[in-house]
Amino acid sequence: MSYTNGLDNPELYFQTKLYTGNGGTQSITFDGSENMQPDWVWLKQRANDVSNRNHMLFDSVRGTQKALSSNTTGAEDSSTSYLTSYDSDGFTVGASSVLNRNTTTYSSWNWLGANGTASNTDGSITSTVSANTTAGFSIVSFTGTGANATIGHGLGVAPNVVITKNRDNARNWIYGGDNIAWTKYMILNLTNASASANNAWNDTAPTSSVVSLGSSTVTNESSAEMIAYCFAEKTGYSKFGSYTGNGNADGTFVYTGFKPAWIICKRSSGTGNWQMFDSKREGYNVDNDGLQANLSNAEATDDDLDILSNGFKFRGTGNDLNGSGSTYIYMAFAENPFVNSNGVPTNAR
Repeated sequence: MSYTNGLDNPELYFQTKLYTGNGGTQSITFDGSENMQPDWVWLKQRANDVSNRNHMLFDSVRGTQKALSSNTTGAEDSSTSYLTSYDSDGFTVGASSVLNRNTTTYSSWNWLGANGTASNTDGSITSTVSANTTAGFSIVSFTGTGANATIGHGLGVAPNVVITKNRDNARNWIYGGDNIAWTKYMILNLTNASASANNAWNDTAPTSSVVSLGSSTVTNESSAEMIAYCFAEKTGYSKFGSYTGNGNADGTFVYTGFKPAWIICKRSSGTGNWQMFDSKREGYNVDNDGLQANLSNAEATDDDLDILSNGFKFRGTGNDLNGSGSTYIYMAFAENPFVNSNGVPTNAR
């Protein structure tokens, strides 16, 4: 078995970092053996010691200090006390009580782009792109037109998943993917099932150069500043698929080909929360520290799933993750590949 497109060292492209706030300015340094300057940083307060806290998402294309929240429709919010720099092996946060409250625990999930941007004219709209073709991840900034259009994504292969947000106005987060078909969409900040709408993606799958957009205000509002996160699957590093729940405590097993470092799942055939897991917050099976991308809640403590060397397996019976006969989508990124790019087992644990 050959895995010539695999990424043998996922730490170069994705890292989870847990930290405790100090109430002031703090540089957060990754724990892994590889240095990585992140381009997309997703932060969430874990505990509920004061009040529920929003998810806070930053990216280097939009710059520092500019946050979007996956659990709200809110426009981009700026503060000098938010994330203040993307560092060579981490990031720095200011004194924001949402990101760095003294003694409060936080999770951060971090992806590498290009550590720089380029103008892209592949689409009918010129975009600004930070693209990592090796890891299959790009951040795309553009100004909407309100009419059917395309944007260049810079990946060189068709992305399997695209997530968009209107930066200027209160609009939903929109998810598109091969795992639901490009005639449909899902909403990251809500519990809704997948739905059909031709004005989201113009009923057109992405190509190796562009993402197609319809006229919707959530993907392409006229004169609005927009951001898109694009993901192309890479063997041994990322997997974007679907599964069917069995409603059993001996739940569905999902094969990824690697030990996941981060997983997000959502019921697509019905309502349910966007459930997020990583391999560090619990660190052993049964992994039970779920967070919800569409909620500001503290992390849960249900026994939900096992993170395994070649995928993940559900241990709960609830409809959010494993309802009998329900269809779910997922995105997963690797901690360790099950086999390396030469097809040799890595003995991932």
